[in-house]
Amino acid sequence: MYKLLVGLGNPGKAYQNTRHNLGRVLVEKYAKLHGIKLLKKPKLNALIGQTRVGDWSLILALPTTFMNLSGQAVAKIANFYKIDPENIYIAHDDLDIGVGESKIQIDRGPAGHNGIKSIIDHLGTQAFWRLRIGIGHPQDNMPTEDYVLMPPTKDEQLQLNNVINEMLVKIDTIFTVKLKSS
Repeated sequence: MYKLLVGLGNPGKAYQNTRHNLGRVLVEKYAKLHGIKLLKKPKLNALIGQTRVGDWSLILALPTTFMNLSGQAVAKIANFYKIDPENIYIAHDDLDIGVGESKIQIDRGPAGHNGIKSIIDHLGTQAFWRLRIGIGHPQDNMPTEDYVLMPPTKDEQLQLNNVINEMLVKIDTIFTVKLKSS
């Protein structure tokens, strides 16, 4: 039986340190923390890593598609490993949550997040888990597209580092407790 943890973001160095790549950053840090190597799997459109937690296998994935096409990779991975949506956890940035805040929720609509919309479209359901990392709304009438593709300010980065560290602990708790009790 499998669980899937996906970090959303855009591939390439140009997007590496942007607000839109926070999901990817979270999963990369989780992989590094647990010594999980992420290997390119072109057929799955993702970098994939795997570890055991109790009787379960935890798959880590970083789509190699752009954010708005994330559903292609998530659906391919879910189909390949036969993972039900309720065992899928998607980490992503979220405009509707303040900087330095986070939420873990299941069965939520996309709320304008095109990566999440793509996943819902490809899975045919929104009944998967979301690890939402707050980036707040842009100020001064800045277009949302510009805002999410910019690096956070130094103050924001400190808050985001803290929330990512908190999320790493929460993820360990989720998978340890859920995997052992399921």
